[in-house]
Amino acid sequence: MARARIDDISGRDAVTAWARAEASGDEAVDRPTLALAVRYTLQLLAELSPGGSVEVRVPPFGAVQCIDGPRHTRGTPPNVVEMDAASWLPLATGRAGWDEVRSTGRVHASGQRADLTGHVPVIDPR
Repeated sequence: MARARIDDISGRDAVTAWARAEASGDEAVDRPTLALAVRYTLQLLAELSPGGSVEVRVPPFGAVQCIDGPRHTRGTPPNVVEMDAASWLPLATGRAGWDEVRSTGRVHASGQRADLTGHVPVIDPR
């Protein structure tokens, strides 16, 4: 069963709250807000880059299949990008680039198509 779409107002509010907390450096957002921001930005990625050739995972919050190309249907996907929320949200919002995030060592990318260049950022949190 398909997951219900996160409405844009709630999703944007969560991303904006995360961005403000990051900018202030004083406090982090609560876990439910962080989870919503991650899930919403993953949803946007899947909507803006539809397809099934790459699976993007941000455990424990969510995963999506995206990017046009050969579709994966069973077993372990051949093209996987996995990272934590602290890496994903700066990438999804344009506060960090793909090469910068990859260089941190906190991104696992396997497969020929496991590259998000040109597919991120997905939102500007202003």
